Amino acid sequence: MKTRAEFLGHPIHQMVIVLPLGLLATAATFDVIGAARRNRDLLRTSHYMLGAGLITATGAAVPGAVDYFSIPQNTRARRIGLLHGIGNLIVAGLFTASWATRRRRPQRPPRAALILSATGAGLALVTEWLGGELVDRLGIGVHEGADVNAPSSLTSPGTRKPALSQTSADLPKAAGGK
Repeated sequence: MKTRAEFLGHPIHQMVIVLPLGLLATAATFDVIGAARRNRDLLRTSHYMLGAGLITATGAAVPGAVDYFSIPQNTRARRIGLLHGIGNLIVAGLFTASWATRRRRPQRPPRAALILSATGAGLALVTEWLGGELVDRLGIGVHEGADVNAPSSLTSPGTRKPALSQTSADLPKAAGGK
């Protein structure tokens, strides 16, 4: 099912989600390493990464919501999309609480901030899997013309040729089929 929120023929949500995921995962990693080594610089950096991750997550959520509302009602994809979206709201809430808890002293976050960050990272793994399920298993956000020989998305629509997906078994016997 083709996405409605796209740029140059590609789903916006799938393009931009890597930035908040990377920032938030790195923040959680810096929390673990910073706490273990009592490295205040890593803990302070984690605070700023959390803020940047949350801002960019907001930007990724908008096209994700557009895609969700284009999924047909009463389908497995719609149910998985709902879990994915609600789960990501909870993830954002956990990371927001972690950011807010350490706001006054980012280089010395309380234990609760670190727990919130780690919990957000753990739940994000589940919601990322659900997103993968939507795309890889259920075909959400996959262009209807997807094929191993599909033309470039930068090709103008008037010049696109249908992709060939025949195997030798599909060809007549005289042309090499069995």
